[in-house]
Amino acid sequence: MTFADKFLDGSFMPHGHCFLWQEDLLFLHVAGDVTTALAYIMIPFVLVRLVIIRKDLRFNSLFLLFASFILFCGLTHIISVINIWHGYYYIEGFAKVATGLISITTAIVLWRLLPLLVALPSRFDMANKVEELQQAKLALIENNTSLEAKVAERTRDLEKLASRDSLTNLLNRRELTRVLDIEIGRAQRQQQPLCVLMLDFDHFKRINDEYGHQAGDNVLKASADSLNDCSRKTDFIGRIGGEEFVIVLPNTDYETALILAERYRDRIEKTSADGIQFTCSIGVADLQHDEQLEKLLQRADQALYAAKNSGRNTVK
Repeated sequence: MTFADKFLDGSFMPHGHCFLWQEDLLFLHVAGDVTTALAYIMIPFVLVRLVIIRKDLRFNSLFLLFASFILFCGLTHIISVINIWHGYYYIEGFAKVATGLISITTAIVLWRLLPLLVALPSRFDMANKVEELQQAKLALIENNTSLEAKVAERTRDLEKLASRDSLTNLLNRRELTRVLDIEIGRAQRQQQPLCVLMLDFDHFKRINDEYGHQAGDNVLKASADSLNDCSRKTDFIGRIGGEEFVIVLPNTDYETALILAERYRDRIEKTSADGIQFTCSIGVADLQHDEQLEKLLQRADQALYAAKNSGRNTVK
C-alpha cells in the first residue's frame, strides 16, 4: 500500500468503537465539534465584513495568517466528526500539524507586535483624548469668534482710515469726491437742487507762524467739531486740503445754501482753540444743468476767492 493510499484510507477503526456507540456520548462529541467548527468558520467572515466596512483596514499578511489559523482550527473539528465513521487519521493528523504550525507562527507574529499593541490607547485613554479634543474644539471656536470680532473691528478701522481725515475725522478728499459724485448723479436724475460750500480759514499761515503747527492743528480739529455740531444730518463735510473744507448740501437750493453758509461762518467765528480766535471765508456754488464734479468745485473755489478778496470772514 502506497503512502497516498494509506493517507486517504478511511478503514481504520473509527472512534465510535472507542465510544462504544453510546448515543449520549456520541451526540456530545458530534455536537461539540460541529458547533466549534461553525464558530471558527464564521469568524473569518466577520473579519472580512469588518475590513470591507472599515476603509482604513486592508487584507494584509497578518489578516490572512490569522484567518488561516482560525480556518484550520475549524477544519480539525470537522475532520474529527468525519473520523467517527471514517478513520481519516492521516488527514486529521496533517490538519493538526498544519494548525499547530500556523498557530505557532501567529503567536510569534503577535509577540513581535506586542509592543505596538501595548502602546494602543485604552478606552479610558480614548475617552480622555476625546474630552481633550472637545475642549480644544470649544477653545478653537471661542478663539475663532474672538478673531472674527477683531477682524471685523479692524476692518471697520481700516474703512474709517480709508475714508476719514486722520486729524479732523471729517471725510477725506477721496471719500468726499466719491460722495459728491453720487449726490450729483442723484440730483440730476431726480432734478433736485444741490449746493457745495468751499470753506477756507483766514490768515491760517499766521496762526501756524505765531502759535505753532500744533496750535494750527487744534484750530482745525475745533472747527471740524463746530461744523459737525451745527450741520444737518443730510450734509457731508470733508477736508480736501490743508485748511480747506468742503460741505456738500443735498436737496438744497442756492438761497438756502447762503443761509447755511452764513451759519457755518458765524459758528467758526465764535469758536476758539487754545484761546485763539479765527475766522473763515466761504464760497457757495449750486449745481447747474449737466454740470460735472470738477466744474462745480471750480465755481465754488472761485466764489471762495471772491469772499477772500472782499475782505474775508464773509460768504459769497
